[in-house]
Amino acid sequence: MKRKAAVWLMLAALLIPLFPAGALAKAPVKNVIIVMPDGMSATHATVARWYNGGKALVSDEMICGAIRTYSAESLISDSAPASTAFATGHKSNSKFIGILPAKTTMPGVAPVADELKYKPGATVLEGAKLQGKAVGLVATSNIQHASPAGYSAHTFNRNDYNDIAEQQVYLDIDVVFGGGKQYLLPVAQGGKRTDGENLVAVLKDRGYRFVEDRGQMASVKSGKVWGMFAMDDMAYEFDRPTFRPEEPSLAEMTGKAIELLSQNKNGFFLFVEASKVDWASHANDPIGVISDVLAFDEAMKVALDFARKDGQTLVLGFTDHGNGGMSIGNKTTDATYDKLPFEALIAPLKKATLTGEGIEKVLDGDLSESNIRFVMSNYYGVDDLTAGEVTAIQKAKKGSMNYAVGPVISRRSVIGWTTNGHTGEDVFLYAYGPNRPTGLIQNTDLALAQAGALGLDLDAVDGKLFVEADKAFAAIGATVRLDKADAANPVLVVEKGMKRVELPISKDIVRAGGTSCEMHGLTVLAAKTGKVYVPRQAVELAVAAGL
Repeated sequence: MKRKAAVWLMLAALLIPLFPAGALAKAPVKNVIIVMPDGMSATHATVARWYNGGKALVSDEMICGAIRTYSAESLISDSAPASTAFATGHKSNSKFIGILPAKTTMPGVAPVADELKYKPGATVLEGAKLQGKAVGLVATSNIQHASPAGYSAHTFNRNDYNDIAEQQVYLDIDVVFGGGKQYLLPVAQGGKRTDGENLVAVLKDRGYRFVEDRGQMASVKSGKVWGMFAMDDMAYEFDRPTFRPEEPSLAEMTGKAIELLSQNKNGFFLFVEASKVDWASHANDPIGVISDVLAFDEAMKVALDFARKDGQTLVLGFTDHGNGGMSIGNKTTDATYDKLPFEALIAPLKKATLTGEGIEKVLDGDLSESNIRFVMSNYYGVDDLTAGEVTAIQKAKKGSMNYAVGPVISRRSVIGWTTNGHTGEDVFLYAYGPNRPTGLIQNTDLALAQAGALGLDLDAVDGKLFVEADKAFAAIGATVRLDKADAANPVLVVEKGMKRVELPISKDIVRAGGTSCEMHGLTVLAAKTGKVYVPRQAVELAVAAGL
């Protein structure tokens, strides 16, 4: 990709500042850190605490309220509209990432005007970038997964990881740590991209250091960095030392992200996710739950230690929804719950040394009954597998062994589960620092709390980043059309007389006259409506280029 021409740099410098001088000085806090355990309900935290000997979790002292998690259309939220809510302040629909809903059916959720349906909504991370703050994302899933994507992308389909990856790369996020390298590479190079673009090369061209293990990450002392530590998701913390010791822990990634981002004199915004609490809950795997709830708590300690020393940082912890309907007590305890000893819950759990995902790696494809019994005895302390349990393990689909193994350990403890899906209960709110929110709040209030802490007006940010291209360019006498000659790489073409400007979809690039310039936001196609949204800066740059 061509770098900025000198004339573009000079023209961009002449644009009206995005925020008035002194705006940052008035912000209540300098930094905001989010640490999120995806899919964690109160029971998850309780079980992890008992597993820890009953000792309080670091996050326990931060509990200050609760969050209502429902979406615009359902009592029980998908992760995508949940992340949209706490990143943009708008409840949305299932699978929607960073865009306004098409329908609202829940009581109290205001309907959306027709012209705003599917419109991108500005995120807190994007607003922090406009303030000149450093921004970062950390996750143990692929970084393109719903929750980190909610802060960094805009699409109606949370599963379009290729498009999400492209938007994240071209958003110029300062620090990114997690999994998902396959969505940065073309198919020809072992990745999943079908548009032919090598986003690792793009990152390097843009001045990023690209690292792939904990040693490389530790060596980074400054500057912009992308760390991709797995082709897809990273390991559960209990499994990591055995199977992927080269991967950094969530706490290590959090610490390094804070170290790098805090070098920005204007402050920073950081989102951290313990992603696989959710995945373990879907599988009803209590060992996976405990593993990554404790990993969340270690990451929270890192954030909290920094905030206590810094004095200018708001730390928020919250989840997007419950998952699994996990309970301490099940049908076997109906008559004995009031005499339930500590050991009934914890003793079977303490025998397990790996998650269900780790057990699949140890089995290594050998699903003979003798090997299954050997592995479950050695790694789970289970010597009395039933014939049905052996069969369930043998029939488990590749990548889903935790769905077979999780119930084995749950039955030997006193843990109950009601579902393999999400649940709709209110969840804990954790907060530390200036102006922390308290009480029972909506998930959308979290976006307002983050924005308010940083002195951001999300509506104003939205007005800068997402204007309808056809209307905005029509105001200067230009026309627009979507060029799909390369279907995998559509481009918005703006024309006026003999002048032409191009804005590739899902990128921050403006091209004109053989040169290119990077904007402070993305060109986004709302595929359901065909509308294209651009930063207001795109029009200003087009005019400056002679359009």
